[in-house]
Amino acid sequence: MIALVRYTTATLLHSQRYLAPVLLFLAAVGISSSNDSGPLPPLYGLCAGVLFVCATWFTIALISNEDPAHRAITIVSAGSSSRVLLASVTVAILGCAALAVVGLVLPLFAGVHNAGAADLIVGGAAELTGAAMGISIGLLVSRLVIQRQGYALVAAIALVLTVLLVPGLPPVNAMIRLMASATRSAPLIWPALGSLTLALALLGLAAAATQFIATRKE
Repeated sequence: MIALVRYTTATLLHSQRYLAPVLLFLAAVGISSSNDSGPLPPLYGLCAGVLFVCATWFTIALISNEDPAHRAITIVSAGSSSRVLLASVTVAILGCAALAVVGLVLPLFAGVHNAGAADLIVGGAAELTGAAMGISIGLLVSRLVIQRQGYALVAAIALVLTVLLVPGLPPVNAMIRLMASATRSAPLIWPALGSLTLALALLGLAAAATQFIATRKE
C-alpha cells in the first residue's frame, strides 16, 4: 500500500495538476490574513471555506490524473480497484492536511495575533472539515463517477455552492457562520470537532459510493 501511495504521489507531482488549487489556496489565505489583527475564528473560518473549494479541485485533478487505460494497468498491478482508490484518497488527505497546516500557521505570521490552544484546535478542526468535504465532493464528481467533463464541472459547481452557501447546512456552512461572528475560540471547540466528525463520516460514505459506482462501470 505504501508503494501505491508513493506511486500516486509521484504521478501527481509529475503532472503538476496540483499547482492551480495549491496556489489559489496560498494566495487566498495570504491576502486575507495580511496585516490582520482581528479575532482568529472568523479568519480560520474563511480559510476553511477556501480549503473546501481547493480540496475539491485538488481531488478531481488527482483522480483524473490517469486516463482509463493507465488506471486499468495500475489496478492490475495493485490487485484491486479499491486499493487504487484508497491510495488516491490517502494522497488527497495528506495533501489537503498539509494545506490545512499552512492555513493554520500562515495567518499567525502574516497578521498580528496571540493564538492560544483553543484557537489552533478550532482552526485545525475547521480546516480539516473543509478539506474532508472537498475531498468527498471531488470523489463524487470525478471521472470514476461522471465520465463527461462538462457534466462533472456543472455537478462540482452545484455541490460546492450548495454546501458552501445554503444557510445553516452542516458541516461547512454551519461551521463558517458560527465562526464568522465569534470573538473567542473556546466555546467553539466542541461544535468544530462535531463538524469534523460529520465531515469524516461523509468522506467515508463518499469513498464507498465512488468505489461502488466505479466497480459497476468497470
